[in-house]
Amino acid sequence: MKQLTSYEGLHCANCGAAMQGEFCHECGQSIHSVLKPVHHMVEETVETVLHIDGRIVQTLPPLLFKPGFLTLEYFAGRRVPYIAPFRLMFVLCLLSFFVCHLAFDRFTDAIAESSTPTVTVNGEHFSDANTPSEVRELLQRQLDTLPHIDDYGLLSSAQLDRSAMNMRKKANRRLIELGAAPMSAASLAAPAMPAVAASTGKTPVPHEPDALDKALQQESRPVHLSWLPDVANARLTVLGRRWHKNVRDFKDGDATTRAEAKQRMINGVFGALPMTMFILIPVFAGLLKLFYVFRRRLYMEHLIVALHSHAFMFLALLLLALVGMLSAWLQPHAAWTAAPLGWLQTLLALWVPAYLLIMQKRIYHQGWPMTVLKFWFVGWFYFWLLTFALTVAALLGIAH
Repeated sequence: MKQLTSYEGLHCANCGAAMQGEFCHECGQSIHSVLKPVHHMVEETVETVLHIDGRIVQTLPPLLFKPGFLTLEYFAGRRVPYIAPFRLMFVLCLLSFFVCHLAFDRFTDAIAESSTPTVTVNGEHFSDANTPSEVRELLQRQLDTLPHIDDYGLLSSAQLDRSAMNMRKKANRRLIELGAAPMSAASLAAPAMPAVAASTGKTPVPHEPDALDKALQQESRPVHLSWLPDVANARLTVLGRRWHKNVRDFKDGDATTRAEAKQRMINGVFGALPMTMFILIPVFAGLLKLFYVFRRRLYMEHLIVALHSHAFMFLALLLLALVGMLSAWLQPHAAWTAAPLGWLQTLLALWVPAYLLIMQKRIYHQGWPMTVLKFWFVGWFYFWLLTFALTVAALLGIAH
């Protein structure tokens, strides 16, 4: 389509006003039609993506290495070359929590694999037995050494059953080698009897339910707070019942149920974190307004400072998670990279408070003693607000 150079006699298709340019001065609608060939749409899409990428290149380096630079540029009116503060914070928030979620899943899986106790037996081997009766006696001694499930909470009954079955299979192979009849299939598949390690001399004791056990044995009762509306009480009741189900499944379920409950709760926590941070950012801006009330700055200016501060913290969190995942991935192949990557993570963690302090000094133009004092008070208040908010997010996540 040829670009129009004269707009005389043209009227806006939306409001009918006479056109004086490419956009209507009354309603803002463009004179150009949105019905275009596909290749024009592809060209515009590529141009938009390249324009955003160009702004990323100009935004992320100063965000990471130049405290307060983007905020001062925004206050000075130079905004086009950089990504808008809210969009920058929003994208980095989602990216950082997404990567942290992946890293946390890998971390918990690794912990589960390394910390789950393995069922071991004494040093006796079935190959040392010379008669069928010795094989059966040795099998019984090894079954007696299986740990009690109450003493090793991380062990499931399925793990104990598999260990007992493997012992019986080894005993059967030795019986066949000695020319004796193997044990029946029924006895081979019999579940293991829970017992305490014989070497300790402990006697199994009945498991006394604790307060959490007693709480989980009862269905969650409806919540009724007189000062809350019925809708809020109904919502709290639903959350309480979900919390009850997830904790009960995680505590008393089988391996599959426990894994599903754990994943539900983790997904719920990470799903609640972005909204929690969106609520905290205006609160952080209010703290800045309170401590810098005599600087005569508008609340919106403090909000821009809060957005850029949190955008930097999300970027630092994203980099820390990525470096941690890279270190874990390289560990089996290049163990020497663990030390430099660990130092890099330490430097990133130390750079966060230093960055925020320098940023506060450059934006509010106060002396170092007053800046450090206010930085400490703002950080102290915000730390407890953040702790409370994360606790609420964790409880909501468990009730996911």
